[in-house]
Amino acid sequence: MKADPGMQRVLLDLADADAELTRLDHRSTHLAEDAEIAELDGKIEAARSDLVRAEISAEDLTREYRRIDGEVTGMAAREQKDSAQLTAGGLAAKALSELQHELTGLARRRGILEDDLLAIMEQQEAVGAEAQRASATIDHLETERTDVRDRRTAAAEKIAAEREIVDGRRDTLRAEIGPELLAVYDKQRTGGRVGAGLLRARRCGACRMELDRGTLASIAAQTSDTVVRCEECGAILVRTAESGL
Repeated sequence: MKADPGMQRVLLDLADADAELTRLDHRSTHLAEDAEIAELDGKIEAARSDLVRAEISAEDLTREYRRIDGEVTGMAAREQKDSAQLTAGGLAAKALSELQHELTGLARRRGILEDDLLAIMEQQEAVGAEAQRASATIDHLETERTDVRDRRTAAAEKIAAEREIVDGRRDTLRAEIGPELLAVYDKQRTGGRVGAGLLRARRCGACRMELDRGTLASIAAQTSDTVVRCEECGAILVRTAESGL
């Protein structure tokens, strides 16, 4: 295949533009902010789990407090009733003894339950503080995540702007290359391969493989408009004054 040497040299600029687009695409899918957002998402999820656990614990403690408080209220009413009977007098000695024994037991039991209520109140305070910390942590992390997302948007927009410039340059370069040569270049690029490379210092600029003397001699014997391919990677080998042929 024949192609103007100047047109072949344009392939080097086109290959550079394509390589830059590949780098930009890689950058757009490997933004540092994506890792930050993923980490923050994990922390937020953990904080939300802490908050849910604290809320469940608070509900359990509230139910337990109400249960015990109901028992204390019932005991207080029973004590009041028994005390009234005791004050009224007129009870037989055995009944009086049983009533006094019951009042003593009620007072003791009520004291224990009131201590339990105090313990529950302390737990409620601790759980409430835990819920507040978790909620504050969620708010802080969500604010931080919003900031990171803003930075990610800015970074993505910058890459998109750079890509638009490179795309424009690429379109201009492609317009300077003949359709047959361009077809060979495009076919070579399928599968992520490099389409063209500069032959310099006995190496293919696409795959970096060093060419042997026989291959170099064969290339040197070709006319300047002959399209030469790398035997190793298939890329179009562009010859310039730097090729040393």
